[in-house]
Amino acid sequence: MRVPASNGYSHAQARTQQSPENAPRPSCGQQGQERVITGNRQTSWAFADAFSAEEDALRWARDRSREAGLRPVSPGTGAALRMLAATAAAKAVVEIGTGTGVSGIHLLHGMRPDGVLTTVDTEPERQQFARQAFRAAGFASNRARMIPGRALDVLPRLTDSGYDLVFCDADRTEYLDCLDESLRLLRPGGLVCFEGVFADGRTVGSGPQPAEVLRIRELARTVRESQDLVPALLPVGDGLLCAVRR
Repeated sequence: MRVPASNGYSHAQARTQQSPENAPRPSCGQQGQERVITGNRQTSWAFADAFSAEEDALRWARDRSREAGLRPVSPGTGAALRMLAATAAAKAVVEIGTGTGVSGIHLLHGMRPDGVLTTVDTEPERQQFARQAFRAAGFASNRARMIPGRALDVLPRLTDSGYDLVFCDADRTEYLDCLDESLRLLRPGGLVCFEGVFADGRTVGSGPQPAEVLRIRELARTVRESQDLVPALLPVGDGLLCAVRR
């Protein structure tokens, strides 16, 4: 798990910043408050990301993910997805990027007991690991519909306005196209979520950036400026961009 940098503060500096003799006085106002927040940010983010305990099936899926050279969602991101699925009382969810089942387990836990997860991945072998993980987590085989293939080939075949939540964790260069498809798939009040929008800090970095980062920036602008969406960027894992379709 990678934790976002804290603007140059080391752990030692953070501890010094928190000590009573170095703590900003109340008279410092907003500037003093900002220094305290900055000094504690790295520790706070790490604590938040590890807040929710994960079961054996999730740990097994994470191990398979590491062996495959993948980077699954962090525990904090998984917990956020679980909560969002529960908040939406989601019965039908689309997941773009099955991986080895880490995010799928979180989504299934948050969904209604009769809900079905439709999960798409270009690698069928990974989906076999996900099947095992779902079964180990206690989910019946009919709770997940696994479709092998490229997302932009599969999504057009899914039902318009038939889904409560769409979660994207695949090729970042295709995120904008996935947004268009997601808005078609979602019912009014449905949620779309994109994983990895911080791009390890490169999204807000200066200087030339690869096409992936440029596309993520374009996605963020599009979501923020859309009149059809109510957005929020959650600082969990490597950044979770979420929006509700009006």
